[in-house]
Amino acid sequence: MRRRFSSNRAFAPSRLARPGPAPLPGAIVDAVLRYHDEVQDQGCGRSLLRLSSRRLHDAEVEAALGEHAGRAAGVSILWNEHEGEIIRVLESSAPRLAA
Repeated sequence: MRRRFSSNRAFAPSRLARPGPAPLPGAIVDAVLRYHDEVQDQGCGRSLLRLSSRRLHDAEVEAALGEHAGRAAGVSILWNEHEGEIIRVLESSAPRLAA
């Protein structure tokens, strides 16, 4: 025997669904591109760009990031050196530990 659902119930949001993280502000991406001091070669002309914990505490970087400085610690940008463009912006669920 088949169950029939009303159209309202079939598309109702789950009560268990949790809202995802807020979208990454463009100021963070901009700051990582401008002020990165960690570059890890990924091969094939790709590099991973990040801000070190020391660089995050520079006055210039703190001024650019404002209230987003803490969130920027977990952001990395996969950069295409040949094309000069972003491949992907990555954000960890937990920021890196300060060294």
